[in-house]
Amino acid sequence: MTRTENGSVPVITISREYGAGGRTLAKALSRKLDIPWYDKDFVKITAQKSGYSENEINEEGEEISAISRTLNSILNSAAPYTSSHDAIFEAQKKAMLDLAQKPCILVGRCGNVILREAKVDSFDIFLYASPEIRAERALKIDPGLREDPRKYVEKRDAYRRNYYKAYAKSQMGQAQNYNICVDTGRIDCEILSDYLADFLLNRQ
Repeated sequence: MTRTENGSVPVITISREYGAGGRTLAKALSRKLDIPWYDKDFVKITAQKSGYSENEINEEGEEISAISRTLNSILNSAAPYTSSHDAIFEAQKKAMLDLAQKPCILVGRCGNVILREAKVDSFDIFLYASPEIRAERALKIDPGLREDPRKYVEKRDAYRRNYYKAYAKSQMGQAQNYNICVDTGRIDCEILSDYLADFLLNRQ
């Protein structure tokens, strides 16, 4: 029996800058550790738990513009949630905690903080890379991108930082919030997954 089969591999969370390779690493680790990974799957699971449609959840995602957050806070200050973002976040949080009952890989959505607050054993990864490298990857992710790729990456990062700050109450990418931070411009995600899988399978 492998260590993965007996449940000793922790839940893995991957936080990342846009274009830093979070999904690529999740797929590679999933294959090598034989555990499922979740990213877009959150949409369907959250829709089932929240009553929101998959389209609504896709639109809300894990990104908040500064203007959207400010306006919703002002307009809905007396409501249980300041916006649909908050209601969807709560549904995603519940889905994440359900999934974390077994070893798996969770991409984005403040997973590291949610699991830490719930006292769930997790191994938390943050991926980053230079704006130039991520701009190149953005064009591979979306070949039809019409915006300047560098500006597009900066915009997506700003939205993710707003989301993380709103729900994790800290800054995305601060080293103390993760077990390891990696510049994926300096190491290929496939090679990185080899190192991480070996470590996680043999950790004490």
